[in-house]
Amino acid sequence: MHSPSTEPRRSLYFDYQVYPAFTADVAAGATRREAVVVVGAGPIGLTAALELARYGIPSVVLEAEQQVSEGSRAIVFTRRSMEILQQVGVAGRVTEAGLGWRFGNSFYRNQLVFRMEAPHDPDDRFPPMTNLQQPCLEHALVEAAQANPLIELRWGNKVVGLTQAPEHARLEVDTPAGVYALESAWVIAADGARSGLRSLLGLKLEGAAYEGRFVIADIRIKLDLPTERLAYFDPPWNPGNTVLMHREPGDIWRIDYQLPADETPEQALSAASLRERIDAQLALMGVTDRTWELDWCSVYSARALTLPDYLAQRVIFTGDAAHLLPIFGVRGANTGFQDVNDLCWKLALQIKGPAGPRLLQSYSHERVAAAREIIEEAGKSTRFMTPPSTGQRLLRDAVLSLSLTQDFVRPLFHWRTSRPHDYADSPLNCANADDSLFQQGPRAGAPLLNVRLDDDDYLFDHLGAAFHLLYFTDDGSIPLEIQARAAALQGQGVPLRLIAVGSARPVEGADLTLADHDGHLRRKYAAQAGSAYLARPDQHVCARWQSLGADALTAALHAALGNN
Repeated sequence: MHSPSTEPRRSLYFDYQVYPAFTADVAAGATRREAVVVVGAGPIGLTAALELARYGIPSVVLEAEQQVSEGSRAIVFTRRSMEILQQVGVAGRVTEAGLGWRFGNSFYRNQLVFRMEAPHDPDDRFPPMTNLQQPCLEHALVEAAQANPLIELRWGNKVVGLTQAPEHARLEVDTPAGVYALESAWVIAADGARSGLRSLLGLKLEGAAYEGRFVIADIRIKLDLPTERLAYFDPPWNPGNTVLMHREPGDIWRIDYQLPADETPEQALSAASLRERIDAQLALMGVTDRTWELDWCSVYSARALTLPDYLAQRVIFTGDAAHLLPIFGVRGANTGFQDVNDLCWKLALQIKGPAGPRLLQSYSHERVAAAREIIEEAGKSTRFMTPPSTGQRLLRDAVLSLSLTQDFVRPLFHWRTSRPHDYADSPLNCANADDSLFQQGPRAGAPLLNVRLDDDDYLFDHLGAAFHLLYFTDDGSIPLEIQARAAALQGQGVPLRLIAVGSARPVEGADLTLADHDGHLRRKYAAQAGSAYLARPDQHVCARWQSLGADALTAALHAALGNN
């Protein structure tokens, strides 16, 4: 019988709530069949449920624990993640509670050798990075899920068995009152790095695990420092190793420091060891009042692993259940958000009917490719942080030494921050569009640009759970052939909205008209009158034209629905 802890977790900044366990189905006579069951109520599972609800798809979320996660864990959320969180209704709360930032500093033997500046455009609604502890984000997502009538959240429910049939999966769910069965047409595995579903299916991750281990320690201390990422290479108190620091809300500081190879986790997490190392780092920074309190600590090692396929019949893997990525460059949760952003619209159309035979398969194609790209890129950062061989350590140390006097080597300290994946080779892109004729603007596979339209009004504020055709025009109406073709597609169940860009007055045939008084949006998209962009429901471009015809629109949507 499953017995999750009902003792609220201790924290200096977060008030943990224990939610009642769901046990109502334990004695039920009949097995319920759901449309979607999401396993895991972390940030990725909750975002998946909220994303599905945007498309009108109900879900049941199963969580083995009865409270949100322990410790700060994922703390840095990228601009793209914030755009995804805006769609599910929690970005405002994250912005209000979080700390935005854009600079990172790298020190060698306590001398600043590189200062990174993340790109930031006047059009950007969100800063490049926002720091907020994971329990705070999860709490906002839990409240959004509890308020949504399409989501049923079941705490204290642990999946202990799984069988699959051609049309559904059957889950055995253990609770504090016993076991019950639950069937679902689809199961989203968002149950984290130690995924029980992955184990039940006997699936193995592929890739590399790195030797370097780090202590994570969250401490409360008042430091008069800006919100910037700090990296210390070869500090005197930890020779040859690396220390990372981030400011979190509530006067909490995250300190990650690398351990000597011969030290055990138990030794590293002892009170005396933590006190000695953290005091040494604060002293290195010139902090005289080293009065601090420990909130949470753990040990982790960098891993770069992925499943080769995220689809296992009726079970679909996302987030850490699908891949384990090095944290350097804030890739873990941020990659998971992009997973569910890619998955949920495809699964919704699969359930509702308009999906072609290859639409759902494209989720695995796109996101496995994204994970492999991240693994290759993050591996460079990981090998620099924790050189896995004598030769690589000699090379890394040479770069560190040269950085004291030579500018040309300093960019090697760049930590290759997580960015939205560009689905340039997606099978959903239209091969016969005009992508190559554009000199700039988001290409096929890239996310749309969230251009500022007015003081507090942005393009993404007007996008919803549908394909969007951005049609640039100086006329008072969308061409009749485009209107007729769009209406025919909508009649077939394809969620498609026509947005006219340019006119100050409503454009006939458009679902929405966006004024572009000074041509700013048109310039950003390198568009002219008659140009058009077709964006998928996850805001990635699947086709663009300098001049759009009705047949081209039909062909592009045919491809974007997975019919090619």
